[in-house]
Amino acid sequence: MKHEQGFDVTAAEFAPLHHTPQDWRDRFAFRLVKLMRIIPDKFFAKRYGHRAVVLETVAAVPGMVGGLLQHLKAIRHIRDDQGWIKELIEEADNERMHLMTFIEIAQPSKFERFLIMAVQLIFYNAYFFLYLLAPRVAHRVVGYLEEEAVTSYTQYLAEIDAGNIENIPAPQIAKAYWNLPDDARLREVVIVIRQDEAEHRDTNHHFADKIVERAAP
Repeated sequence: MKHEQGFDVTAAEFAPLHHTPQDWRDRFAFRLVKLMRIIPDKFFAKRYGHRAVVLETVAAVPGMVGGLLQHLKAIRHIRDDQGWIKELIEEADNERMHLMTFIEIAQPSKFERFLIMAVQLIFYNAYFFLYLLAPRVAHRVVGYLEEEAVTSYTQYLAEIDAGNIENIPAPQIAKAYWNLPDDARLREVVIVIRQDEAEHRDTNHHFADKIVERAAP
């Protein structure tokens, strides 16, 4: 997503929003996401660039799956999709650009590249059936995943600001996609990606809420 962004923001000034679970479906989605976070936390710890590579592999799946199934549903019911398909496909492409950016930054090992393929294989199939059977829960899962992503990128930014992670020059792919200045660095990349994740968080929680509204008597 190409957007204007101020880069003087600090990690502490960005307040992550949280959707409070309203029923057992929301609680299931929330607990599932918390469970999914355990392995990356243990495996990558504060290696935020490498963590981002694997997590963005997961994040790039839901938009494409949701867009595909919404497309088929719109055709099946011969109705307008109200913009959902475009929004979801754009989300998937945006997450793919996050992945491509962090591939340049982190330079993942062969094992991590294998992990990317394994994670994608497992998550794609699991999410496909989740969205097929329970789209509200699927969107809520993504909303909570994006909440965790915002938290992770906020921690990443704090480590950069503290001098614990080198503020290296931004890769060219990031400067071109987000229209960053020529002298942009890692800090600016983390800020724009965090903003993207916040937008995806809000979009998916909104979609879940709309499904609740449609189901209401």
